[in-house]
Amino acid sequence: IVFPNPEKLDKLNSYVNPSVARDFEQWVKMHGRQTYVLKEAALLYEIGSYKNMDKTLCVMAPKGTRSQRVLLRDTQRTKGQIDQIMERQASDQTRKKLADFIVDNSGDKLLIPQVLKVHEALMGLAGN
Repeated sequence: IVFPNPEKLDKLNSYVNPSVARDFEQWVKMHGRQTYVLKEAALLYEIGSYKNMDKTLCVMAPKGTRSQRVLLRDTQRTKGQIDQIMERQASDQTRKKLADFIVDNSGDKLLIPQVLKVHEALMGLAGN
């Protein structure tokens, strides 16, 4: 309902995004003594919350791969609905430009070595 209608999407986001931000702030307070904490956010770059992060990690896959995965996961969605959602997301180029770390989830590379590399980098930053 909201993705083809920018006004409705903006109204929904005005309710959801502040609540999600408050929830994350509470979560950080509970876990803030850890070496690092992670925030998963679908709209990290779109709403600018990446600016509040020390580092960002972007999990990348080709648009067609992402679309197929959503179709398999969310069987109630149509390809058209998925396309509408993806049109509202930051472009791959923007996400690559803004991300400090990129994990390739195309299926062509092993994920665990990539994640371990990011972990080691974050642990090294925490040690400084």
